[in-house]
Amino acid sequence: MSNSSNSELHECLSQVKLLALDVDGVLTDGGLYYTDSGEELKKFNVKDGQGIKLLMQAGIEVAIITTSTSNATLHRARKLGIKYAFIGIEDKLTVLKKLCEDLSLSLSQVAYVGDDIVDLPIMRVVGCPLTVADAMSQNKACAIYVTQLNGGMGCVREICDLLLKIKSEVVEVGLS
Repeated sequence: MSNSSNSELHECLSQVKLLALDVDGVLTDGGLYYTDSGEELKKFNVKDGQGIKLLMQAGIEVAIITTSTSNATLHRARKLGIKYAFIGIEDKLTVLKKLCEDLSLSLSQVAYVGDDIVDLPIMRVVGCPLTVADAMSQNKACAIYVTQLNGGMGCVREICDLLLKIKSEVVEVGLS
């Protein structure tokens, strides 16, 4: 799906009510940093954070769903005001389906950004599967859009900006 036309991508993004994100390799560069005492550290991109805030202000929900158990993810989610942060999740699709049910959304209204094979079950069923420039080839083949930027390097901001641009176009059309 990665070779989809601009009109397909536009249509897909215009339906999005929830942006769900993997963490390692999407919100981070995928590197794992450990202190001497064994504490795991993660580096998040401030531009991604601003994009997420702008998206939530525009009325699009944001969720984090990760297999990682790092508390750094929860701290980042809290700082950004993300209400839906799920860590240590082995079955991401079940969690996403339950969240959609709770929010009265369908999977067709979800954009999901994943970079590795653990993300493929979700990417195959959401309305708008997205991935990052340095994702696994299987994820790129499944995605309707591949970012210009690598994971942790502003790729989420790139996606947020696309969603905000399309949302503003939809609002303008509605007003005319």
